[in-house]
Amino acid sequence: MKQLRLKVLAGLFLVAGILSWGAARLWDSVGTLPSVPIAAPIVLAVIAVVLTATALSIRVRLKAQRDRRPGAKGVEPLMAARAVVFGQASALVAALVAGMYGGTGVFLLGSLDVPARRDQALYAALSVAAGIAVIAAALFLERVCRLPEDEDNGEGPGKARA
Repeated sequence: MKQLRLKVLAGLFLVAGILSWGAARLWDSVGTLPSVPIAAPIVLAVIAVVLTATALSIRVRLKAQRDRRPGAKGVEPLMAARAVVFGQASALVAALVAGMYGGTGVFLLGSLDVPARRDQALYAALSVAAGIAVIAAALFLERVCRLPEDEDNGEGPGKARA
């Protein structure tokens, strides 16, 4: 399993932001710009919380397993791999969604004197912040699920994954 790269996520964010900004300009010149839903930052924040809770749970279980505590519940490799895949998928989607709302928010900065547009710009900014939180939580989860470096496995240091 390949590790998430910040360059890829930043590229997705920028491309989605530029396309969204252009689409918002075009859509606004033709008609009414669609609104930024208030549910967008809420859903992204919930995903960030779920990813963080999963990472913390796995980290505690791995620490108990490493310390060989009696009755310690281990982490199944397949469960850790599924968690990492969920985190990576969430980070990729969050980068796209945050870029989309970021581009829309940048467009809306030109009309903050209109109360409805100001609210939309706020929702867009909150969506970008929540998207960044999802990315951070996914990277944390990926780091927690990383296997210890093993020179004997033929993959080189730091390339082995759960």
